[in-house]
Amino acid sequence: MMDENLFFRKATEKICGSLDIETAIKGCLELLKDYMPAFSMHMGIFDSKRGAFRVYASCRLDGGDTLKKIIPLSAKAELEYKEIDDIRVRIINDSSLRTISKAIADGMGKPACSMLVMHMRREGEKPKQLGGVQICAEGKNQYTKYHAHLLSLLNEPLAIAVSNALKHQEVLRLKNLLADDNQFLSQELIRISGNEIIGRNNGLKEVMETVQRVARLDNPVLLLGETGVGKEVVANAIHAGSYRSSKPFIKVNCGAIPESLVDSELFGHEKGAFTGAIAKKRGRFERAHQGSILLDEIGELPPQIQVRLLRVLQEKEIERVGGTKTIPVNSRIIIATHRDLKKMVQSGTFREDLFYRLNVCPIVIPPLRERREDIPALVYHFIENKSKEMGFQSTPELASGSMEQLKNHEWPGNVRELENVVERALIKCRKGTLKFEWSSSFMRKNLLSYYEGPKTEPLKLDKMISMYIQQILKAVNGKISGPGGAAESLDIHPNTLRKKMDKLGIAYKRRLN
Repeated sequence: MMDENLFFRKATEKICGSLDIETAIKGCLELLKDYMPAFSMHMGIFDSKRGAFRVYASCRLDGGDTLKKIIPLSAKAELEYKEIDDIRVRIINDSSLRTISKAIADGMGKPACSMLVMHMRREGEKPKQLGGVQICAEGKNQYTKYHAHLLSLLNEPLAIAVSNALKHQEVLRLKNLLADDNQFLSQELIRISGNEIIGRNNGLKEVMETVQRVARLDNPVLLLGETGVGKEVVANAIHAGSYRSSKPFIKVNCGAIPESLVDSELFGHEKGAFTGAIAKKRGRFERAHQGSILLDEIGELPPQIQVRLLRVLQEKEIERVGGTKTIPVNSRIIIATHRDLKKMVQSGTFREDLFYRLNVCPIVIPPLRERREDIPALVYHFIENKSKEMGFQSTPELASGSMEQLKNHEWPGNVRELENVVERALIKCRKGTLKFEWSSSFMRKNLLSYYEGPKTEPLKLDKMISMYIQQILKAVNGKISGPGGAAESLDIHPNTLRKKMDKLGIAYKRRLN
């Protein structure tokens, strides 16, 4: 007497051993042939809208052609399909007697077949939602009631396997859609953040020629230049011109991440690695795998992170915080800084070996005062874009002499300062004419006249510093770190600014809000 429990266990292991339904039913068929006549197995569902039998898995032991994905059927087939709806397993010992079985037999090139047909069901699933399974044997009158009983034992594992496989296919489909959406959104973000380089044929001509040469390579690129010259825009151009352009482009402002979180942000962490690590987290390098990563203001990285970054460059692998497993990463590293890394190496605040690994393809982006011929194009570019953002019906005209004023200004804040000046002028624009007030000398003049106090009582140094920081904070609406923040305007680390504010008793405006 056959042990049905052993049969069920072996069959379940074969069926549920893979999410690939073709692999699962092939393993099941190889087992079934030891217990009953069988040379092929198929899974599918009747599609009443198409008037066809839709096959989602098919295999044969003889290596012959499997069924096509869609088998057209006549109207009679739907009636036959409904007839066997309530029958657990139907025995068809002559495939030519029924429409669906005949179509399947003809599709295999075996017109004389016997079949076992079972409708798969799971508790909670709608009837006919999973379709049916067919076991085929060559010749007529091959199956008995006992064979049907054995197949009926496998209803639940087969239904589970089909249900899981269909959901897995849906997950893969959504994953591919998500990858396409991510690629599209990445391109949109690059476009929004600025991929149009004004001055590529004038003041930035040499820079762009270098960018075109290095973009196709995989070496690290070091972008050097003052704050606001457009290092991120040049980084966008490097990524867009590389073979990695369809892959992720991850941007990290090293100065905007608190020192205690830099490790976790860049390299990720395992669940339970520290207090608050309630789940595993992928770091920025993992997210940039196969793509590019921009490390902006790399001079702000603490020494222990510099050591780990050196390992990423040398070994192309990382370890998450709290983890022991090494994770390979393949990403193109682009570095940007406004600081003098050579002086930092001499002072011991930046690792010499890391500097030489990064200083492979240095690109120096000239400040705006050294490419004044680009100012008119930049001004008109900002006026056009900002006017659209602000809902202007027509683009304002420049006041007489304004362009010459702009070209003669020193622009310590470079392109970012010019953009802010244009935006401020548009906000104050009256009667379609733009007049400009720019920050540096204008701000210092107003600051000193406002806080100079009585002539006989000169201000203490701490008092003067306190008032200056408050004026800067007011100008940036209380923002301390990040692009356009007070720390960037003062050219100091955000943590240094916070300590100075605490010492001078300056309130955090955003915290108060």
